[in-house]
Amino acid sequence: MSPARKPSDLRASDDDRERVVEVLTASVADGRLTLEEHSHRVQLAYQARTLGELATLTSDLVSAAGQPLQLDDSRTVTAFFTTVQRDGRWVVPDRLTVTAVGSQVTLDLREALLQGMHTVLHATLVGGQLHLVVPERVQVTVIRSRQPGRVQPDLAARRLPRPAGSPLIEVRAFTVAGRVHVHAPRRGGPRWRDRFARRGPGPR
Repeated sequence: MSPARKPSDLRASDDDRERVVEVLTASVADGRLTLEEHSHRVQLAYQARTLGELATLTSDLVSAAGQPLQLDDSRTVTAFFTTVQRDGRWVVPDRLTVTAVGSQVTLDLREALLQGMHTVLHATLVGGQLHLVVPERVQVTVIRSRQPGRVQPDLAARRLPRPAGSPLIEVRAFTVAGRVHVHAPRRGGPRWRDRFARRGPGPR
């Protein structure tokens, strides 16, 4: 990922600030922060302009998996005979490579930040499965490989004209005894137009 597009450089939203404040509040309640420390960090949280500034406020309070913001800048997800999941508030690059060998990979995008309107996901599945969880209004198209494998029948129905202004996730799947599953929640899910990444520090 280029320096200009690092997750830590993306503009923070009010929702991102509130996520961090919730962790800070829980930390003062169980004694990990004093009232003075809590007050100081909450002030910094509301003044933060980037995701990176917010992330530093909780880095010493909860484990990496429990952080309110996931700022891994990797463009690859690899799983060999294991289960891997990405969820919560994480940044989805415009190009992502997934490799699953005898494994299951779940990418939950319901609270994620997309870096662009068109995301290309290269999936290599050898006896593995990819579960893609997307919110309403996000279009998904799957390009099938000529190699042996299976793609869920419901994916074919998603190869529809994309409504103007809606994001597209293009899955290019090379499968050998592998499957791609797309899960979409019911109507009334979070609005995605407000969840796109914003870059560079600056005034709110």
